[in-house]
Amino acid sequence: MGKKVFIEEDECIGCGSCVDLCPQVFELDEEAVVAKVILAEGGDEGCIDEAIESCPVECIRWE
Repeated sequence: MGKKVFIEEDECIGCGSCVDLCPQVFELDEEAVVAKVILAEGGDEGCIDEAIESCPVECIRWE
C-alpha cells in the first residue's frame, strides 16, 4: 500500500500554500476556510513533500 497524504483540518488555517504548490492534490474549501486533500494517493510525492514543508502550522503529513 502506498503512502497517503492527510491534512489535520482542525489545525489548518486555510493559507492555501499547499493548494498553490500542488493543486492536483489539495483544494481550498472556501466555505470551511481549510485545505482539503482531493488526491490522497498517487500524487507527486516531491510536490507533496514541498507542501508539507511549506505549511506554517504543520498540519499536513503522510499516513
